[in-house]
Amino acid sequence: MRYESTPTCKPAGIDDAAAAFSKDLTELGFDVVIPHFGTKNWFAIERASRNLIGQERPDIVHIFNVPDIIYRAIPSLKGSMFSHLIYDYRSPWGIEYQMNFGYIGKLAAEHYEKKLARGADRITTVNTPLKDKVGSYLTESPDISVIPNYPKQSFIPGDTDLALPSRTSVLFVGRVCKQEGIENFVSAARQIPELDFWIVGNGPFSWYYLMHPPANLSFFGWQPHDSVATFIRKAGICTIPRKENALTPYSNDKSIWKLNEYLNIGKIAIASGISKEEERKNLILVPTDSLADSFRLHSVKKTRSPCTIGLPVLGTNSEIIKKVYESL
Repeated sequence: MRYESTPTCKPAGIDDAAAAFSKDLTELGFDVVIPHFGTKNWFAIERASRNLIGQERPDIVHIFNVPDIIYRAIPSLKGSMFSHLIYDYRSPWGIEYQMNFGYIGKLAAEHYEKKLARGADRITTVNTPLKDKVGSYLTESPDISVIPNYPKQSFIPGDTDLALPSRTSVLFVGRVCKQEGIENFVSAARQIPELDFWIVGNGPFSWYYLMHPPANLSFFGWQPHDSVATFIRKAGICTIPRKENALTPYSNDKSIWKLNEYLNIGKIAIASGISKEEERKNLILVPTDSLADSFRLHSVKKTRSPCTIGLPVLGTNSEIIKKVYESL
C-alpha cells in the first residue's frame, strides 16, 4: 500500500513526527513517500502537492496541518487521485490566526480546518484538547485517534564529547523565535548571571533576539539529534519558556516533542505557557513571570535519575498507528 505524507510550513515537531510515522509505517510494510518542496511559497507548495499526488497515486494521503489553506483542494482529489485521506490535526490554526488578525482571521482559518476535517476518512491528533477541538467541526460522531509526540526509545545521550561550561546550566532547545519564548529565556539569563544559559536551535531572526546577549548565554545553533541528547544530559535544567496565550490549553505534555525528550532523559523541565494533561515526573509548570525565580530555586537541586520503566516513548504508539492505517 502506498502512503504519502505532506508536512510543510510546519510548527516545531512535525518533521520529527513525519519521520517517526514513516519509520513505523515502513516497518509495518507500507511504501512511504514524504515530499520536500524546497520552498515556503504557499502557492508553489499547493501546486507541487497536487502534482505529486497525481504522479504517485497513493492509497492514503496523510496531511499534517498548518497552514491548512495549502491543502484545501486535496479532499476533492480523493477518489480520482488517491483512495483515503488522514487529517493530522496538530495545531489550532484558527486560534493562531485570531491572535494575529482578529475574529475574521479565525473564521477564515477554521473554514479550511473544517473542510479538511470533514473530508478526511480518519483524523489523528496529539492530545485531548486538540481532539475535542477538531471533533467540534464534525456533524457525526468523530473517529479521532490520539497519537502523542513521544520520542523514540533510542533517543538517549550518546558518547559525544562536548566541551561545555561546568557551571549549572539552563537549556533551551528549538526555534529561536518569540512564540517559543526566546525573549523570556534571554531575560532570565540577564537576571541570573551565576547560571549558564544554553541555546540549541536557530531561527531566521535569531540575530535580532540575540543581538546583545549576556555573557552567560551560549548559542550553539542547530545540532545533530544525537548531540541534542547529550546537551540535555549535561544541562542542569531544561525549559520551555513560552508566554501564556490562547494556545496554552492546546499545547501540553502529550504534544510537545522536546518536552518529552527532556523528561525521558530524566531532567527537570521548567515550563511556562503550556498546560498539563497527565502527571509527569520532573515537569514543573510556572507562570512566565516566575521563570527566573524557578530557575534559581531548582538550580540547587539535583536532577532525578531517569526511570527506564513506564516512560512514554513513540514505540508504544505503533499499535495505534497500525490500527489507524489498517482500518482504511
